[in-house]
Amino acid sequence: MKQSKKRVLAAVLSGMFMIGSFAGCGGGTTTDSTADSQNTTATETTTKDRSDMTIKVVLKTLASEYWQYVQTGCKAAGRDLGVNVEVLGATSETAYEEQIQIIETTLNASDTDAMVVAPLQADSVANQIANTSIPVAAIDTQVDSDKVLSFVGFDNEEMAELGGKAAVEAAKEAGWTEITAIGIAGVQGDSTSEARMKGYQAGIEASGGTFLMDELQYANSTADQAVTCMEAIVQNHPEGVSIIFANNDDMAIAAKRVVEGNPAYENTIFCGCGGNTAAMEAILNGEETMTVAVDGYDVGYRGVQAAVEALEGKTPEKFIASPATIVTIENAEEHLAEVQKKENDTV
Repeated sequence: MKQSKKRVLAAVLSGMFMIGSFAGCGGGTTTDSTADSQNTTATETTTKDRSDMTIKVVLKTLASEYWQYVQTGCKAAGRDLGVNVEVLGATSETAYEEQIQIIETTLNASDTDAMVVAPLQADSVANQIANTSIPVAAIDTQVDSDKVLSFVGFDNEEMAELGGKAAVEAAKEAGWTEITAIGIAGVQGDSTSEARMKGYQAGIEASGGTFLMDELQYANSTADQAVTCMEAIVQNHPEGVSIIFANNDDMAIAAKRVVEGNPAYENTIFCGCGGNTAAMEAILNGEETMTVAVDGYDVGYRGVQAAVEALEGKTPEKFIASPATIVTIENAEEHLAEVQKKENDTV
């Protein structure tokens, strides 16, 4: 089996690749005459020194290892660039009203010079920032607004498609002749989750497999609910399923635990997305097969960097692509070392 996995790696890994996106972002804003004097427009150069700048970051949540990793990147950027960075987040990825309130408070605070946001509901955030006069950068999930000067993230559909193709090859090497796959998604209606599932489906079908979209499960991005979803999958498919895709690594790991000791699922490929420390360790320990690893630290860092550029009167890139890669047992140790180095970055 180890030799087979090596053949899979050689066939599907292309090293680090940059994920592009063509989603458009807008340009500058105009100044509201009643705006607080502490705030600045996106096109004006601030008179503040960097040490006096305050950039507030609103993440989807801080209750997960991935978003804590993003937070570390944000704070590292603040340290390196000499600006004040405050990171906030909702209690979960379904706490919509809570994030809306956090964003509202942030926009109205006199000490907020710029905002970086990872929206739970992009349409709601677009409405909230419609009249703001401060620079706004979006990370992870795009916001369709001309007030967003820069978007830092990935093409979730494209990278998931590569993960789907890699998983099919792994399933074939594991002995599956008829490839079937089921997805455990995040929050229903969330654009990131939906794009990833669409990409997984495209990758599976392009490689000759079948993605059972009618059996897609939603676990709200939590491990506990992923367990319930996996139990339902096992009940419906006692014969086993070739591939289980999850919207994040926590759910993939939790799903695999459900079938420990079940011979029908012994060779099932469990593929997550994220690539945090727990995921790398899980892959090395045989608790997850593979992941589509994205660099959350990089996303957070570059989001803050874009906000600083805007405050200084520069024009940040409209789309900043962050890297992603397929990780299996073969390269998990190397990737783990890289992630741990960033996670242990003292801010």
